[in-house]
Amino acid sequence: MTTTAVRTITVRPPRSAQAAARLALGALIRRDLLVLRKHFGEFVMRTVMQPFLLVFIFLYVFPLIGQGVGGGGGRAGESAFATVLVPGVVAISIMFQGIQSVAIQLSQEFGYTREIEDRVQAPCPIWLVAVARVLSGATQGAISAAIVLPIAAVVHAPGVHAHLSIHWWIVLTLVPLACLAMTSLGLLLGTSFEPRNIGVMFGFVVLPLVFLGGTYYQWTRLSLVHLGGFHWLQILVLANPLIYITEGMRAAFTETTHMPLYAIYPVLTAFCALFLTLGLRNFRRRVLS
Repeated sequence: MTTTAVRTITVRPPRSAQAAARLALGALIRRDLLVLRKHFGEFVMRTVMQPFLLVFIFLYVFPLIGQGVGGGGGRAGESAFATVLVPGVVAISIMFQGIQSVAIQLSQEFGYTREIEDRVQAPCPIWLVAVARVLSGATQGAISAAIVLPIAAVVHAPGVHAHLSIHWWIVLTLVPLACLAMTSLGLLLGTSFEPRNIGVMFGFVVLPLVFLGGTYYQWTRLSLVHLGGFHWLQILVLANPLIYITEGMRAAFTETTHMPLYAIYPVLTAFCALFLTLGLRNFRRRVLS
């Protein structure tokens, strides 16, 4: 008597295009985060160096040698400047991380490495490849903010203290929005400048953003800069997306005066949508060209 084993084979239905795109998006993000984990030490050093030098010079060295900003008011004035500077340092760390993790990487991938050709072969729309880079860069921006804040809060000269007060609902909503806005800006810059012109990008785009982005001062104080009663500088900097992030960080981490939140959230959201739309358009053109 012979016994015949019957094996049942289950045939799964083919994945839909949406399901395949979601899986590809998740795989692209996981790949970027895996690379980040393998080079986390390098990431931390790159993230910390500039913010650390800023607070070390402005909040530690200058007060010790008698040249502290706000020193006319003694240690109280220097502490007031520290309270203004620390959120600004967090803001520029988010901005630089967004540009480095997206714009610089894209310039390399579109340039000599040509890695972008491998990425766009993923089973998903071309624009989703760019979105994956933006999301992974935003994650790195949030990590950089978490690393920089405690460092900027403690590297001070004796007697100088940043008066911080964390408002968690602002932190949990504004930091992700700021990270997305800056990585979307990185996508736009990375697809607008040729790899050989990256130095031009930093000189004519990034530096003006930093110095006119409220890193070292409050937007409300710019009302003192006027010409015939016209507050020209306070109005001019409203075209800078970084000013909304720095003011939002002051609202999130301090009790100092800042731009109203009802202006920060919608304008920053509009900048994010604008940068992402233009960046996706440029990305598609660069890939298909």
